[in-house]
Amino acid sequence: MSYEFNTLGDLLSNPKIRPIAQDAIRRRNLKEEELWNMTLSQLKEEHFFSGEINNGIRRLYEAADSGDWYYPLYSEEECAENEARKGVSLVWFPSADPEADNRPFMLVVPGGGFVNVWNLTEGWPIAEQFNRYGYHAFILTYQVGEDTEDGLLTKNMEDFARALKLIREKKEHFHVQADRYITCGFSAGGYLICLWNTKMGYPAFALPKPQASFPVYPVVSMKDDGEDAEPGDDLWLFGCSHEEAMQKEFEIPEHVETFPPCAIFVTAGDELVDPENSKMLDRALKALQIPSKLEIGPEGGHGFADGSGMCMAGWTERAVKWFESLQK
Repeated sequence: MSYEFNTLGDLLSNPKIRPIAQDAIRRRNLKEEELWNMTLSQLKEEHFFSGEINNGIRRLYEAADSGDWYYPLYSEEECAENEARKGVSLVWFPSADPEADNRPFMLVVPGGGFVNVWNLTEGWPIAEQFNRYGYHAFILTYQVGEDTEDGLLTKNMEDFARALKLIREKKEHFHVQADRYITCGFSAGGYLICLWNTKMGYPAFALPKPQASFPVYPVVSMKDDGEDAEPGDDLWLFGCSHEEAMQKEFEIPEHVETFPPCAIFVTAGDELVDPENSKMLDRALKALQIPSKLEIGPEGGHGFADGSGMCMAGWTERAVKWFESLQK
């Protein structure tokens, strides 16, 4: 079913997706923006968003119709202690492919500059594509915001751990092999899946190593960001000064020894995150002989999501085929 002539507001107001609707773009009130009353077709024509939003919402509706799709990661009591935990959740998109049970599941982590989570473009549509390629998928909505308590990134690692522990606990229900998963993250979400690959991530929580990671226009180094930083500016993010953070796993390229194989996707014209981030990660992985595929599109900017309508179209399928080639 196509929703291209429905307004974004009508689609996100449907009661059956109420638990996640307010987090279509986490911490952004879309009702106050003009795009709320625009159809998906208009949004595409006006280039408000990238990606096949229509397919993502259609798949979200299908998942919601099953009645078993939305999983909060913190209890009401835990959310009362820390408001940032409210809405931290997993959305489950099972694949109809009977072979999906035998493949790793996908953990999709949208970006948003650590202040938003773009489920609308980098979550639901991406998971829908992985479903079509025969992979069960989960979309993680995580803690964000500069008004959170200090050390947001450490809290995000707890979000990851909560998500994977929940999946492990319900592995029979989800029809997954709990120890086999692939992470896919965008921009800030790309940073988070990379941080999860360091000693601050899965080893710290005694959880399994991902089978692979797909960072998409990721941030991996913040050294340049520290030049103009004032003391205390980065406490909310790192929980320590920028200078101290760069001596730890937060500086990803210097701590890749625990990484799985990675397929990295970016465009040469990315105006928001320097493509050098992706190149640095690729070089660091190859230096340790960790399989790495780097694809740099010749045109296009940041936030291309599933790459539809431009040179990065089909990157999700190429990522999956690359991973599968490693298994032969």
